Amino acid sequence: MSKIFPATATVIGNEKATAFCEVNQRSNVDKKTHRYQIIYVMRDGRESEFRRDMGLASQFPGTRQLNIPSLMEHTVDELMDLADELRPTINIDLMDWLQLEKAKFK
Repeated sequence: MSKIFPATATVIGNEKATAFCEVNQRSNVDKKTHRYQIIYVMRDGRESEFRRDMGLASQFPGTRQLNIPSLMEHTVDELMDLADELRPTINIDLMDWLQLEKAKFK
């Protein structure tokens, strides 16, 4: 079952976070797939979600989606630095890279 988190409009670099994710999701604005940074922080004793739209997912070809648990051990800045380090790790979808819709491999 999915959990709904309250949203927060800002995060501070030196505040502790519970988790950090970078995922590709469909935008409500233009209905295209965008890449989002999602940072979970505590607000008034409850886990809250901060989202940052990084642009079209197509700008990040071969880049893996990230899920970094923190459990209040790392700050937002530390997690963002770690994401910058992990993001370039290539995870190529061969079908997408070759721009094929169908393929038959032997």
